[in-house]
Amino acid sequence: MTQTPFSVPTFAPTYADVADAAHRLHGMAHHTPVLRSTTADERLGAQLFFKCENLQRTGAFKFRGAFNTLAQFTDEQRKGGVLAFSAGNHAQAIAMSARLLDMPAVIVMPEDAPAAKMAATRGYGAQVVTYNRYTEDREAISRRLAQERGMTLVPPFDHPHVIAGQGTAAKELLEEVPNLDYLFVCVGGGGLLAGSLLAAEALAPHCRVVGVEPEAGNDGQQSFRAGHIVQIPTPHTIADGAQTQALGQITFPIIQRLADDMVTATDEQLVQALRFFAERMKIVVEPTGALAFAGAEHGSVDVHGARVGIVISGGNVDMARYARFLADEPHRPAAPATPCGATGRCRCHGKTGSAASLVLGRIHFQRPGG
Repeated sequence: MTQTPFSVPTFAPTYADVADAAHRLHGMAHHTPVLRSTTADERLGAQLFFKCENLQRTGAFKFRGAFNTLAQFTDEQRKGGVLAFSAGNHAQAIAMSARLLDMPAVIVMPEDAPAAKMAATRGYGAQVVTYNRYTEDREAISRRLAQERGMTLVPPFDHPHVIAGQGTAAKELLEEVPNLDYLFVCVGGGGLLAGSLLAAEALAPHCRVVGVEPEAGNDGQQSFRAGHIVQIPTPHTIADGAQTQALGQITFPIIQRLADDMVTATDEQLVQALRFFAERMKIVVEPTGALAFAGAEHGSVDVHGARVGIVISGGNVDMARYARFLADEPHRPAAPATPCGATGRCRCHGKTGSAASLVLGRIHFQRPGG
């Protein structure tokens, strides 16, 4: 379908579009691994299969939808370039895809987006324009810039080519691991979930697909239960990739028709999941990427005895922030003895407590008996 530089196609994608996207992405996107964990299986009393899109190009599943979309641009659109708005993963994916396809890219990003994601987006050659996510309308800013510059706007989720591309992650998982009983997928605007639902409907119709949102931003869950799109204020959650206000006009009907359920996970549960991935599976996962596993473990769906697919959506997280997540142990009582809260001898204040400590930024790593 041909689109003008200022329009977005609005047709509903089908599994045929997902299959076409898979051919288009062959040799461009990584076929990411499916990992297992005996510890995770024991914790949930189920067989878990982790689809690791944190190991995808640009560190997240978003590359699939971005490349699939840009690869279908006309010559006129390629000359004008692409404009996108994103908290980070879609931004990097568009920037990388534009570089591979030799077209200019402008990305509208929230000013508080993770520094690593913003730096990577610029590193891939895109121009970054920032905005305040709590007071400014990113879509209005993006539409204005696209019109002024003659660029094609590609939204992060509510686009049929984006949805089809994202669905290839679930397609790979379902083809590699047959007879799944459940598939858990994170939800922001619903692009990954919608694409996964199309793949599951065609390849594993008996598999129940469950979307997982941050508890503070459960607009999708509210919409699913109400039968219409519910919009909420921008949620405050560590899952920055799921800080959307509403599902899309294209994604919602697919989710409403095909999803089995929508559940939520708290920020604390996400931190626990991040620690599990680091300690037991030795992989870096961002908070949004941990939603599916946290939802399977703590949500209202009983997965005991089931074969469960978990889509780890991404691994793009600032290392300093990630270190704080891993160091934070909310269930262990603190014993502060210095102005900065560290126990033991603190090198930043010279105070002495019960154990030696090393200081790294705002985090104090305890070394007993040091």
